[in-house]
Amino acid sequence: MPTKNQVTRSRPLVIGITLGDINGIGPEVAVQAAFRKRPTGVRVVLIGDPATIVREARRLRKPPPRAWAPDQSSVPSHVVTIWNPTPDARVRRQPGRCTAPAARAAYEWIVAATAAAQRGALDAIVTAPISKEGFMKADVDVPGHTELLAQLTSTDRYEMMLLADDFRVVLATRHVPIRLVASMLTPNGIRQAIEMTADALQWLGCRRKRIAVCGLNPHAGDGGAIGDEEQRIIGPAIRAAKRKGVQLTGPVPADSVFRQVRRGAYDAVLAMYHDQALAPFKMVAFEKGVNLTLGLPIIRTSPDHGTAYALAGKGKADPSSMMEAVRLAARLAGRTNPWRRP
Repeated sequence: MPTKNQVTRSRPLVIGITLGDINGIGPEVAVQAAFRKRPTGVRVVLIGDPATIVREARRLRKPPPRAWAPDQSSVPSHVVTIWNPTPDARVRRQPGRCTAPAARAAYEWIVAATAAAQRGALDAIVTAPISKEGFMKADVDVPGHTELLAQLTSTDRYEMMLLADDFRVVLATRHVPIRLVASMLTPNGIRQAIEMTADALQWLGCRRKRIAVCGLNPHAGDGGAIGDEEQRIIGPAIRAAKRKGVQLTGPVPADSVFRQVRRGAYDAVLAMYHDQALAPFKMVAFEKGVNLTLGLPIIRTSPDHGTAYALAGKGKADPSSMMEAVRLAARLAGRTNPWRRP
């Protein structure tokens, strides 16, 4: 019998994979992940330019996937299909180049995939990398995937979690200049991030929910000798979350906490800014790291790498992280999303 956190389903799961910026490695890793070993009972829908998908399939010596659209049937009849939500658009793949047309196409595919997931036509979406520079060129005024998905789903509270096996990190701030980080931290915002991390650990099936909260400054402020954000902002947030029953340690120095995570001392770390978490995470988990967006009413994962323009079109892209993102999306689609709305 299913547990309290599991969802009973009588049909295959449908996972949509957007191609991302087609001038990067997105199409290569997406198509490889679709055709390689998938979780049992999963249908994969590749979302984007059909010509690009067919070329990648042929390069892998795989049959070109059939076309499908969410309004045709509730579940694709084939294991791998193509959905082109912008049939009138024309975008030419130029590997290695950052262009406005490719970025605009990537944006449109994300919008369509998100809408399909909200309607229930897709059980989860996995997004291949986009270029933030490309978004600027295409006049798409969002700093990244996470913020765009929050906007499309009318989500106010959301966070980024990066995970690989038992290594999990969440960001208190995301795609912002480092000079603005301290001014964006608030006790309420950090407390909310802590609580969402705890909810995510339960969603992921963690038996324990031990969370370490990083300090902002070197040595976590060293008692106020190197900055006072730990005392004014982070400490009060930790105390407020503890009163709600969350198991916490912190503020802890960021230069040592990740070694403790690797030794099994914590189940997740809340970092104060992007590179504080991503630098150690990518050092140990680059090939299999996955990005999970917390707070959305839909399930969204992505590989933990960028467009890698320098590798695009050469057939050398490693699909491992994309494959892990598909596996995680399928696993979570079989469980109750704590942020799903009625």
